[in-house]
Amino acid sequence: MTENTDEVAETDGGDVTREEASFVEYGIEDKPPLGESIFLGLQHYLTMVGASVAVPLILAAEMGMPAWATAQLVGTFFVVSGISTLAQTTVGNRYPIVQGGSFALLAPALAIIAATSGGWEASLLEIQGAVIAAALVQVFLGYSGLLGRATKYLSPVVIAPVIVLIGLSLVGTADVTRVNQNWWLLGLTLFLIVLFSQYLDSYSRYAKLFPVLLGIATAWIFAGAMTVLGVYTEESHMLPTDKSLGYIDFGEIANATLVQPIVPFQWGMPEFTAAFAIGMLAGIFASIVESIGDYYAVARIAGVGAPSQKRINHGIGLEGLSNIFAGIMGTGNGSTSYGENVGAIGITGVASRYVVQIGAIVMLIVGFFGPFGALITTIPSPIVGALYIAMFGQIAAVGLSNLKFVDLDASRNVFIVGIALFLGLAIPEYMANVGAAAADIEGMTTTAYFQQEVMADTPLFGSVLGTQVVSDTIYVIGSTAMAVGGLIAFFLDNTIKGTREERGLAQWDRLAEDESEFQTVFDRLRSSDDSTVAETAD
Repeated sequence: MTENTDEVAETDGGDVTREEASFVEYGIEDKPPLGESIFLGLQHYLTMVGASVAVPLILAAEMGMPAWATAQLVGTFFVVSGISTLAQTTVGNRYPIVQGGSFALLAPALAIIAATSGGWEASLLEIQGAVIAAALVQVFLGYSGLLGRATKYLSPVVIAPVIVLIGLSLVGTADVTRVNQNWWLLGLTLFLIVLFSQYLDSYSRYAKLFPVLLGIATAWIFAGAMTVLGVYTEESHMLPTDKSLGYIDFGEIANATLVQPIVPFQWGMPEFTAAFAIGMLAGIFASIVESIGDYYAVARIAGVGAPSQKRINHGIGLEGLSNIFAGIMGTGNGSTSYGENVGAIGITGVASRYVVQIGAIVMLIVGFFGPFGALITTIPSPIVGALYIAMFGQIAAVGLSNLKFVDLDASRNVFIVGIALFLGLAIPEYMANVGAAAADIEGMTTTAYFQQEVMADTPLFGSVLGTQVVSDTIYVIGSTAMAVGGLIAFFLDNTIKGTREERGLAQWDRLAEDESEFQTVFDRLRSSDDSTVAETAD
């Protein structure tokens, strides 16, 4: 177990040194007892339940999948998440980050669905092919080292707004802001998480380690009791009341298939269309930016050095392989690092890689078990909303903490951070408004891509949108807050005059891990072989 003692934060010369986070209960290399690790790992996965269930449900609804296929799709997401997380924590960047379906890939996936005829099977096979093809580029960028070399141009002035925007990206999500929100249930969940993590943590070790799990379980049981008592009821109309937002349909669990046959190419062989692959590539780029931000965030929370180029290369390369694997398994989406998991580390102080691996094994197994997936989908929206508030608020604060290395008296830094944050929030909002306008014109309820007829009339895009590929690419990147903010901050920070000390690079270099500190699986195998040879020689 990691001792809760801080290392010296400053030397006599005023240089910043690595500082171990005082709240970390279990460090990256620590291995808690197995029984405890199972619950800690489950807690990590429960924090991402909103996204891990929302993505397949959105895809299934848009494709018109039948109930049995939807349940199998959710299970497939769990299985792919479990295997991808094990791979990332073992042979990838080896950070304790959960891997799962990406919202960045959702927009191009929905565009493919809208452009494909032939039923849900045809749409899903086209999405699978697009994900696999686009992921090949991600694998090349990672393992070729090109992406890592580009990170030398990343300073805290760039990374801080990216992480902050990851934290603020779900501010407007319906799980939090819907007009008919069940604030009683959301407030109860949030109150319990705050109670366990901030007030009772010094009195109870369980409250310190399991604040999210205890908060979710208690609120979930409360919602179930209100459902049984008839306080929370199922509504049949399109806009549910606040009561229906706490309703739990126990019938979904009872009717679930006991064992789901989740195998490669379960829906058929993927189809490859160049235009779809290019559109999906925009989502891959947005996902890469988000993942790099997550790497820096988890390193900052866990109190370890900023990730080296070598670690970033292997992390992104492995995510590319995981995307290919997701395409083969047929999730209709890819795999990326989950910010919710990073936020959970900040709240619980559990940064153990071993814990995340145990959780991944649990999710891999239960993914084949239909009733478990059905049980997870019954978590009411207000409980998920409370999770978002707690988790993503924590991530935003972690992003701001990176500014401690930056000279905030330098006007260039304040300007860059401010404009990156504002445009990182404003441009995606603009994209959403354009999409809504297109939806109204087309008579649709939702849209995830530009209607070119609408965009052609806008002053900015009228002269550049010649193809659907261009419009989809602009939409995906422009709709992703961390991609917009990151690209703007990256450009300004590397073009506006500023010293390395002002930008925080000088102090960050002293904190960053050396390239030799991160050992790939091949390095570890080579070291093991050398040790064996040396022992034999002795």
